[in-house]
Amino acid sequence: MSDINGFLDRYFGLKQNGTTVRTECIAGVTTFLTMVYIVFVNPLILSKAGMDQGAVFTATCLAAAISTLIMALYANYPIALAPGMGLNAFFAFTLVLTYKYTWQQALAFVFISGVLALIISLTPLREYVINSIPRNLKLAVSAGIGLFLFIIALEQAKVVVDHPATLVTLGDLKQWPAILALAGFVLIAALNSRNIVGATLIGILVVTILGMPLGLVTATSIVSLPPSLTPTFLQLDFSRVFEATALTVIFTLLLVDFFDTAGTLIGVSHRAGLLDKEGKLPRMRQALIADSTASVIGAGLGTSNTTSYIESAAGVAAGGRTGLTGVVVAALFLLALFFAPLAGMIPAYASAAALLYVAVVMARGLAEMEWDDLTETAPAVVAAVTMPLTYSIATGIGLGFIVYALCKILSGRFAEAKPVVVVLAVLFAIKFAVG
Repeated sequence: MSDINGFLDRYFGLKQNGTTVRTECIAGVTTFLTMVYIVFVNPLILSKAGMDQGAVFTATCLAAAISTLIMALYANYPIALAPGMGLNAFFAFTLVLTYKYTWQQALAFVFISGVLALIISLTPLREYVINSIPRNLKLAVSAGIGLFLFIIALEQAKVVVDHPATLVTLGDLKQWPAILALAGFVLIAALNSRNIVGATLIGILVVTILGMPLGLVTATSIVSLPPSLTPTFLQLDFSRVFEATALTVIFTLLLVDFFDTAGTLIGVSHRAGLLDKEGKLPRMRQALIADSTASVIGAGLGTSNTTSYIESAAGVAAGGRTGLTGVVVAALFLLALFFAPLAGMIPAYASAAALLYVAVVMARGLAEMEWDDLTETAPAVVAAVTMPLTYSIATGIGLGFIVYALCKILSGRFAEAKPVVVVLAVLFAIKFAVG
């Protein structure tokens, strides 16, 4: 045992980072419990795009395990990865259901965006692009995705339904799915506010169990061999990648992943005290390469963009400081492969409860925006609000960039309209013009 501990200490630098094997294991379990809800929610969301739910479950577990292991062993950070919330909704509800791409074509877009992110991560360009995008627009993208998830969750729970006169209206709140979804959301929010480990997972399971005597859930076995990956494995269709809309989609996937990754890496690393004296993240390139590789792997397996999870902060708060935390998370995701029947039991109203909570967490970016400058506020609000109203993250981002560039130019503040922003605004304008 001492030989194993010695090897782990040398490889991960445990003493150097002020941690131990025991602490890292506890941190890994903590992180896993805060993010394992994705193995229940992701298959449900991607099944809306026509993907095999069992295969997506397996792909989700494998993508999370492999990607987290790469981050752990290559970059030595306590940061876990899995298919990203928001991007999976964009995949299913925008790319497939709205733009009418097949899910195989959408997987190809995810793959290409991952390859581009990997190439850019090998150069200073990724950092340049991230630094060039105005802070308010970055926050608006996150908040807008949150609002998009919110309306999707309300629709899944039948709290909001369509209406010919007003587009949307209140559903029947006397129906059990709506009641349980809202109750689950309140429970998840309350448990998270009390810092209960695995609060989101607990909420999902509680409302699922409550639906059993009501006939909303059919109980099955809990453990089985993992579902076959064959229906989604390497099912990429590159036939439409050179269309104008496809290029916009790939850019949107790349842009959103950029922001998510940068925010997560810096936020979690700051919490762990891993930033250097200048506030920079050591081994940033290794971390970005690991994150970019994740989407390439995830697309090959059969899931939407795989990205760094902010829930990793829970493990950091428990003492995680090195990649050993990630190794534990990866092992637990592999173990989760054998709980597919449990994931298959989770009803839409239970996943909707989790989506509502994630939406609230993402929407808090609105509070962090700069509200005193209208040339900053107006574009951000346009971007955030149009995402749910147009049912498209790409449309919201595009309109946000166009309004930002025009506001800066027409107000005479040319220097603040950075070249990257202007170029993107022009490209989005052309895209909207040609349809």
